[in-house]
Amino acid sequence: MDNYIEKLNEQQKKAVLAEDGPILILAGAGSGKTSVLTSRIAYLVREKGVYSSSILAITFTNKAAKEMKARVEKLLDDMGIYFPWIGTFHSMCVKMLRMSCEVALNYTSSFVIYDSDDQKILIKDCIKELNINDKMYPPRMISHHISSAKNELISPKEFEGKYKDDFQMETISTIYSLYQKKLVSNNAMDFDDLIFNTVKMLETNKEVREFFQNKFRHVLIDEYQDTNTAQYKLAEIIAKKNNNIFVVGDDDQSIYGWRGANIQNILNFEYDFKGCEVIKLEQNYRSTSNILNAANHVIKNNTNRKGKELWTDKGDGNKIKFYKAYNGPNEALFVAAEIKKQVENNIDYDEIAVLYRTNAQSRDIEIALANKDIPFRVYGSLSFYSRKEVKDVLAYLKLILNHNDDLQFKRIINEPKRGIGKTTLQKIEQIVIDEGLSFYEVAKNAKDYYILHSPKEKLMSFVNMIEKLTTFSMNNTLEELYEEVLNVTKIMEIYKKEGTIESRSRIENIKELKSAVVSFEEDFIEENGQGPKLENFIASCTLATDQDNTKEQKQVTIMTLHAAKGLEFKMVFITGMEEGLFPSMQSYESETKLEEERRLCYVGITRAKEMLYLLNTKERTIYGKTQSYPDSRFLQEIPEQLMDNNIKRKAFANNSFAAYKGNTGISIKRGGKAIEIAGFKAVKGEALDVIKGDRVLHKKFGEGTIKKVTGKGDEQVIEVDFDMAGFKRLMASYTKLKKL
Repeated sequence: MDNYIEKLNEQQKKAVLAEDGPILILAGAGSGKTSVLTSRIAYLVREKGVYSSSILAITFTNKAAKEMKARVEKLLDDMGIYFPWIGTFHSMCVKMLRMSCEVALNYTSSFVIYDSDDQKILIKDCIKELNINDKMYPPRMISHHISSAKNELISPKEFEGKYKDDFQMETISTIYSLYQKKLVSNNAMDFDDLIFNTVKMLETNKEVREFFQNKFRHVLIDEYQDTNTAQYKLAEIIAKKNNNIFVVGDDDQSIYGWRGANIQNILNFEYDFKGCEVIKLEQNYRSTSNILNAANHVIKNNTNRKGKELWTDKGDGNKIKFYKAYNGPNEALFVAAEIKKQVENNIDYDEIAVLYRTNAQSRDIEIALANKDIPFRVYGSLSFYSRKEVKDVLAYLKLILNHNDDLQFKRIINEPKRGIGKTTLQKIEQIVIDEGLSFYEVAKNAKDYYILHSPKEKLMSFVNMIEKLTTFSMNNTLEELYEEVLNVTKIMEIYKKEGTIESRSRIENIKELKSAVVSFEEDFIEENGQGPKLENFIASCTLATDQDNTKEQKQVTIMTLHAAKGLEFKMVFITGMEEGLFPSMQSYESETKLEEERRLCYVGITRAKEMLYLLNTKERTIYGKTQSYPDSRFLQEIPEQLMDNNIKRKAFANNSFAAYKGNTGISIKRGGKAIEIAGFKAVKGEALDVIKGDRVLHKKFGEGTIKKVTGKGDEQVIEVDFDMAGFKRLMASYTKLKKL
C-alpha cells in the first residue's frame, strides 16, 4: 500500500478505500477532510485505474480548488497526470456550457458572463423600459430576488405563478422576465445562470445529459453542507447513472442558510442516494480536548444534525477563559491587554484572532488595538471607518465642518441619488479650475453659470441642505446633529428599501457610527468638563483609520464568525456572547435559524488550537442604544469544569456593578439634553474623596491606580493609570469613577 494511505488514520483510510457507490463523509472540524478527498482521487487513479478526465471534483472557492488540484497532482507526481475537471461549481459549469450550450440552449459557445455591475445596469434598463419607479424597486433588491430564485431553480414563469397574488413580487416577476430575455438576446449569462442553465441543459437535452453522465464516472464534492438547491440538482443529475458520488461535509458547520445553502442536502443524503455508506471523521488534529469538549457540548443541543463527537490525542490543554466586561469598550480593552500579555509570552500576532457576530462590533476592537499599537487586519471586510456607508455619513459631517472640502463634496453630491451625475461634476470642475473656486462655492451660485442651467435647482437644493445642517450643528449636540443628518439625507431609508443582506449590514454600520458619536461625546465631557465640537469628533475618526496604513507582516486578525470558517489560530477571542447579539435577535424567529446560530458558535470555538476566550458585557451600546443583555445561551451550554473558574470569578468581581445600583446616577447637561450615567455617584461640582495610590474602578477603563489629584471642586482633576487602558486625565466632577 502506498505511503500516502499509510499516513491516514483508520477512519480516513476507510473513506479513501471505500467501494464504489454513494459515500457521505461526515468530516468534523480539523479532521483532515482535504487529505481524505485528495487521497481518494489519487486512489481512484493509481489503484483503480480511473482516467483523470472522468473524475469531476468540485469545491466552492478558487483558493480551495487550487489547493485541491495541487495536492492531487503532488500525490500523482510520478504519473504526470493532468486534472482538467477540478474546480469550483461555477468554473466547471462554464466548461460544460461552452461545450454543449449551442445544442441545448439559446446561446452560442462564446456567451459572455455579466458581473454584478453589468447585472445592475441591465436591471436598470429593464426598470426604465417598464416605467417602474426605481425608488420603490431598487436594482439591488431586484438582483437579490432574481439571484435567490435562480439558486432555487425558479424560472421567470414559475416565479410569476408563485407570486401572482403579491403585487410587489408580481412586479419583480415582470422585471425578472424581461431581464432574462435581455440576457439571452445579449448572449450573456449572469453568475447564477451558470449553474441554473447547466441544470436546465442537462434536464432538457437527453443527448447532453447522457454525454456528461457517461463522461464523469466519479463525482466528488467538498463542503457539501454549503450546497444550495441548484448545486445539489447539478450533482444529482451527473451522478445518477454511475451512482459514484463521494461528498465530504459537516452538517455542524452549515452556517450559510442566509445565502441559500440548504442543510437538508447533507442531512438527507442517505435518502436521496440509496445504499449510501456513511463514514465519520471525528479525530481532530487542531485543538485541545477542553476546546473540543466545549464545542461538543454546545452543538449537541441542536436536534437537526447527524451526530458526531470530536476528540483529540493532544491532551486537555488550557481551560476556556471567560471575561464579563462592563461594556463594549471595556471588553475591547481586555482583549487588547490580553493580546499584549500573550505576545510577551512569545505568541505571534498572526496566531491570534478576534471574532464577532456582526461587522458593527469591530469598531471598539479596532480602536482598542490601535491604541495599544497592536497591528491588525480586518479579514474579509474593510475596517469600520473604511466602509462605504460610514465614509458617506462622515463625508456629510466633514462638509458641514468645511464647505471647501472638494473630496467630500464629490463623494456625497449624488449619495443618495439626487440626479447629479458625472457630466454635471465635470462642468463644475471646469469652473473650479477656471475661477479658482471650491466645488461648493460653484454649486451655491449655480444660477450664475449657463452650463449649470439644467441641474442648478438640484445643486442649490443640496447646498441649502448643507447650510441648514451647518446652522443646526452650532446649537445642538453631536448626537442630535448625527440624527439630523440621517433625517434630512434619507440615507437610511434608501438602504431599507433595498432590503438585501448587504443593505441590512450597511444600516447596522450607520447605526453603530452613532454609538461612536455617543461614546466620544460622553468621554470628551468626562475628560474636559464640556461638550466636544464637531472638529474634535472628525479628528478622532481620522486617527482611528491610521491603522489601515500599517505595513507590518504579522497582524492580529479580526473578523466575523462567518468569515472565520476554514481558518485556525493558536489564540481566539469570541466577543459579544449575549442573547440578542449571539445568538442574534433574528434567530429567535425560528428553531432553524437558532440552530444555525449554534452551528456558528461551534465553528467559532473550533477555530482555536490552544487558547479560547469567551467574552460578553453587562451592558452594550450598539446601533446607538445602550442596553443590558443576558448571557448567551451558548455560554450556559458549556460545562463549568471546562472553564477557568479563577478567571470567571475575577471577571465577575471586577465588573459586577450591581452593588452600585443603589447610588443615584448623574445627569450632565449639554445643550439642554442630559446624559444619564447610571450606577455611579458623582454630581457636577462634587469632588471625589480619593488620594494618590487609591484603587478605583471606571465603567469603561476598568481598574486603575490614582497617580495624582489636583485642584478642588469643579476644577478637581484626577490622573489615573488604568491596568488595561493606560494613563487617563479625568475631570472629577464628571467622572465615572468608583473607589475600591
